[in-house]
Amino acid sequence: MKKKSQSPFDSFSALSLFLPSDLLDYFDLVNGVTQDTCFILYLEEKPVIPDEYSHLSLHSKGFFPEIEVQDFPIRGKAVYLRIKRRRWETPSTSQTYSRDWNLVATGTRITAEFGAFLKDLLRQSCS
Repeated sequence: MKKKSQSPFDSFSALSLFLPSDLLDYFDLVNGVTQDTCFILYLEEKPVIPDEYSHLSLHSKGFFPEIEVQDFPIRGKAVYLRIKRRRWETPSTSQTYSRDWNLVATGTRITAEFGAFLKDLLRQSCS
């Protein structure tokens, strides 16, 4: 009998099972905290210039204030995603830019789960 090929199960693969699909394409997990009643995951937007601004000479200028999005519970504990969205700036004009999450939602084929996450992210960033 032929043995099935197995690949190692890394922490990225494990984590991606518990987060909205495609989330780790845009964000890096930088920290995680386990408390009695919840998990808190800290995410930072990756330092990749958004496609819609690829024609500009942008430099990362840190992050917008952190926002918190509640995700589905895991093992009976609440899950909170503390998200930092990246800020971009043109050195010549000092104009600030950020990823347009509406374009991410409409310009790609995303899962309903990631779409719901983006909707919550947009709602949080507008308030």
